[in-house]
Amino acid sequence: MKMGDLMKQAQQFQQELSRIQQELGAKTVTGSAGGGMVTATFNGRSELLDIRIEPDVVNSDDVQMLQDLVRSAVNDGLVKSKQLGQTEMGKLTGGMNIPGLF
Repeated sequence: MKMGDLMKQAQQFQQELSRIQQELGAKTVTGSAGGGMVTATFNGRSELLDIRIEPDVVNSDDVQMLQDLVRSAVNDGLVKSKQLGQTEMGKLTGGMNIPGLF
């Protein structure tokens, strides 16, 4: 393979990577806890976009439970966001795990 061909492939890879990262910013996933009483919505770049807490779960006598539900919903959303990113990046890399991509 010639150096010019290698450079062209690297440039195409970079363009495709940029396109996928941009698309991941537009896709969303939602994590939840407490049967949907607390939800956390992330984009495909693991950025937290929204947290919703149903009023029924807010109890000043049990703040610990609310904190646990928020933490669980956020963690669930993060896992889903990372899975989405890995799936989309896998399309680009052919399933190869390339450190630092996601």
